[in-house]
Amino acid sequence: MSEPDIFIVGGGLAGLFCALKLAPLPVAVLAAAPIGEGSSSVWAQGGIAAAVAEGDSPELHAADTKAAGAGIVDDETALSVAREARARVDDLLRIGAPFDHDSAGNLTPSQEAAHSARRIVRVKGDGAGAAIMQALIAAVRRTPSITLHENVVAEDLILQSGRVAGVFARDGSGALRAFPARATVLACGGIGALYALTTNPPQANGAALAFAARAGARIADAEFVQFHPTAIDIGRDPAPLATEALRGEGAILVNRAGHRFMPALHKDAELAPRDIVARGVFAEIAAGRGAFLDATKAVGAAFAEKFPNVAATCRSAGVDPARQPIPIAPAEHYHMGGIWTDAKGRTSLPGLWAAGEVASTGLHGANRLASNSLLEAVVFADRVARDIAETLPGLPAPQPSTAAEKPARADAENATEVRRIMSRHVGVLRDASGLREALRALYALRGKALAEGAADLRNRAEAALLIAASAYLRRESRGGHFRTDFPSADPAQAHRSVITLDEALSLARSVAASEAA
Repeated sequence: MSEPDIFIVGGGLAGLFCALKLAPLPVAVLAAAPIGEGSSSVWAQGGIAAAVAEGDSPELHAADTKAAGAGIVDDETALSVAREARARVDDLLRIGAPFDHDSAGNLTPSQEAAHSARRIVRVKGDGAGAAIMQALIAAVRRTPSITLHENVVAEDLILQSGRVAGVFARDGSGALRAFPARATVLACGGIGALYALTTNPPQANGAALAFAARAGARIADAEFVQFHPTAIDIGRDPAPLATEALRGEGAILVNRAGHRFMPALHKDAELAPRDIVARGVFAEIAAGRGAFLDATKAVGAAFAEKFPNVAATCRSAGVDPARQPIPIAPAEHYHMGGIWTDAKGRTSLPGLWAAGEVASTGLHGANRLASNSLLEAVVFADRVARDIAETLPGLPAPQPSTAAEKPARADAENATEVRRIMSRHVGVLRDASGLREALRALYALRGKALAEGAADLRNRAEAALLIAASAYLRRESRGGHFRTDFPSADPAQAHRSVITLDEALSLARSVAASEAA
């Protein structure tokens, strides 16, 4: 049986929604883990931002998105995505997503930080991601036009005559295979596993950022990394998440002495944009005072009913969130940057589209607004599907391609070293000295990977280099990017950034040479 002409890399929300939207066109989905297990979408707790309540509007939603994005959100993207939100929520309802409704059948959105209205369409308080994914997985499994390849890890792109013509990926047996395609979609998540503390699954290791850039794709806004301020700090990897909806319900942030510290840092206190809250939490921990999320008064005895997933996680670590503050720490949560795309989800490489966290569309700017991530995933998955369906007849068929024999080389020690470098030098707080050290160390690890033929380490090191180089070049503080040596925003830098892998490597090479001199 021949493979379809369309390959989607990624089994999360963007990938599966795109596959369903392409039906009845034949499509194959490559997932690095069994679908439903290796996706950040499953763990998303808040929900999908959409103006569905009376008195709200797409225009207000777009305005909030722009305010959170700290001056570099693309205006047209923000408004168009907000206007498509209700239609995509309706799509998910038809697929079977069990969003919360009142007795009259109306959606009952909740409040989250930096939103001016209640517009988070959710499922049982903190279960949106898992519930949406369960509905999508069931729909995918009953759709005959979709072929699933699970436990298949993409390592590189196939290039033919200047076009992307599929992917090279390693199957469950460790064999490297070519998957040729007329249209290739990257929907394989973010970069969380490049950091020591993250809320993301281990498959979110930035590999697609690296191999797309290696093929010549432009990377946008790579320096903007969002750290969730309320990861539950109980020693787990990945770190479980205390949803932002808790603060929307009135939970407060306190230190070990019970002092509430956010009112002194921002007028919106706990509901300030995530980057500000993350720095506030980070400062308390760095000062030795600890940081905790206290929902004992705001939610109290109703905690297990309103937030069952968070409650179960806390109880498993011996914490009763109805009676005790929850220990927290900032953790890498979302990457606003990624592979640059246009309004249709097309990358700068012919034959390649991107959707979801792996992409940078201009929606998030310097700081993602809460629950806009799942929204962006479905909106751009739909746009990509429509664009491919319209253009597929004119796309050239790929030529046969053979994957070069390369052994699979797991390198847990050096993967851990990448995580250490990124957390220490390219984390919540950054400065020139630390970023130069990161560039030097990551460049050395890339050299080691090349010498040993270690594809996984190469992808991790190159993805991390793109982020560190972009952070070094942006000499100001804005949104999720905070430079202690340039603590203010610079109006002259109020624009998106774009970088290529060649530019990042050139910078790292220069830094390494100067350090050696």
